[in-house]
Amino acid sequence: MAKAATKKAPARKAATSKSAPAKAAGTAGVVAKRSTKATASKASPKAGPKAAKKSAGTSAGAILTLRHIAEQLSEAHELPKRQANEMLMQVIEMIAKSLKKGDKIRLSGLGILQVRKRAARMGRNPQTGEPIKIKASKKIAFRPAKELKEAV
Repeated sequence: MAKAATKKAPARKAATSKSAPAKAAGTAGVVAKRSTKATASKASPKAGPKAAKKSAGTSAGAILTLRHIAEQLSEAHELPKRQANEMLMQVIEMIAKSLKKGDKIRLSGLGILQVRKRAARMGRNPQTGEPIKIKASKKIAFRPAKELKEAV
């Protein structure tokens, strides 16, 4: 019986594979129409904000990345984008090294970056309510400049 079942299975596969292209050809147009409509409706709202972001520069909700800053610097100072990007990366490395040393970094017009020490303290596990000890740590604090606060 097992042999008979295996013989029938390929026959069924062959029958379905022969009818599948016919069905696929008939439904492919419908699927293609649906997918183009879906992509067209999805693409048009996405294309609008992207174009708006590029034209507006920085708008509410837009994210300004290092790449964007490097592009703007390269355009403003007529530098290659690669050179502007390298300069920004070096500035970030310098800031990180200074913070590791424990130095304060004052960027006029922007604010102050500094490392603050957090003391060890007792906390609670939210699931069990069990008290746990949280060890001391360091964090980077930013205090905005007066000009920045007023501008925002």
